[in-house]
Amino acid sequence: MTAERTVLARARTDAADCLVEADEPLAGLQRRCGGELPGTVAIPQLLEAVSKARTMGLKLARSITATDGEETIRAWVEIAPQDSAGGGGCAISVGSWQSAPRAVEPDAEVAARRIMIDRAVAELTARLDPAQRPLAVEVSAPDLGELAKKLRDGRDRPWSEWLTFPDVAHHQPLHWRLLDGARCRAPGSDRIWTVTLVPLGHPEPGSAGFELLLVADTPLADAPEPVEADDPGLSGFGRELTPVLRPPIARIIANAETIRSRLAGPLAEEYSDYAADIAAAGQHLLSLVEDLADLDIVDSDGFVTAPEPIDLADVARRAVGILGMRAQAKTITLTAPAVGESLPATGEFRRVLQILLNLVGNAIAYSPAGSRVTLALEKHAGSALVTVADQGPGLEHNQAARIFEKFERLGRSGDGGSGLGLYISRKLARAMGGELTVSSAPGEGARFTLTLPADD
Repeated sequence: MTAERTVLARARTDAADCLVEADEPLAGLQRRCGGELPGTVAIPQLLEAVSKARTMGLKLARSITATDGEETIRAWVEIAPQDSAGGGGCAISVGSWQSAPRAVEPDAEVAARRIMIDRAVAELTARLDPAQRPLAVEVSAPDLGELAKKLRDGRDRPWSEWLTFPDVAHHQPLHWRLLDGARCRAPGSDRIWTVTLVPLGHPEPGSAGFELLLVADTPLADAPEPVEADDPGLSGFGRELTPVLRPPIARIIANAETIRSRLAGPLAEEYSDYAADIAAAGQHLLSLVEDLADLDIVDSDGFVTAPEPIDLADVARRAVGILGMRAQAKTITLTAPAVGESLPATGEFRRVLQILLNLVGNAIAYSPAGSRVTLALEKHAGSALVTVADQGPGLEHNQAARIFEKFERLGRSGDGGSGLGLYISRKLARAMGGELTVSSAPGEGARFTLTLPADD
């Protein structure tokens, strides 16, 4: 320790990075971080520095940061490796000790983190209208197959009518605030489920509908069988693999998000960053697995859709609502068809929504900050059209020619996508009697147009 610095504490470790002895306040911090004295160094940044100094045989001096649940501590440490006669560990001198109350994450950010975690582990996800009636349902758990069918067949009734709520004494219909966080039982399932309802729309929450998530209190004991209520009899590698891999990957993502957001306790910033990397990698892997499942479905000889009368303008507005937060994060403006604007078409609601989410998501990913993505409607010669136009870099002619091929990533590599989204989207459009096309030029953005039969 230099003459200018006051030594507040001294400590010593052995060759196994065990803190053999330590003065206060370092000794107290060791215990508050879950360690013992003697015991392995429990302060993450200090352990990293001690291990590096010992293995490299070099003296290190640096600032470290630690949290003990109540305070954030910053201190200057100097670490000197000792020879075998000194135990083969390190001598530690501590100075410039500063502590401050740990910053508390705002309630809104905590709530957002919890919703993100619930999305990762939810085994049923549904989009609801403002009256809580199901619009689209996706399920990954075999014991929720019966519920999924009831929700899809009973779109004129609130979703909550198909479940029981042992802790809720109120009668149906239930306000969404009473249902959010409620425990429930689902037909065909022996597990207890927790409800997460995410209200959509401003300024009145729920005015644009809701996102419904069902999260099980316990995982299934056995690996689940593939569930695809709309396409019985289809099989393939992706469809068989997806329901087996989705639950463990989702739980890895959820655990990583819990660590990253410090919901399980205080953590140094660099370890929170590591957890964020794990969560991002898990999300990427999960999206690839789900793309493989969709690929198996649309490439199957038995694949059919279930066309129905839909309002293409309404589906476009819903896609914009779902991806609004992602666009805001990049300061991108999404322009949807005006409220009250309508364009009747024929198509399967959830498949059309899937296509538009892919198109708008791609537009956000490839557009510069501060730009605009516009969804425009048109009716022409018995067809209903919706065009997603962005202000991105556009496509070369050869890129546009192969954009809908398998594993083509919009002419780019390393963007994290599977290169299957547009291929699957075009297959879905054609299965509904429509088409998906692109027009673009370098520097002029891209215009993807989904064409469906008009519902006259």
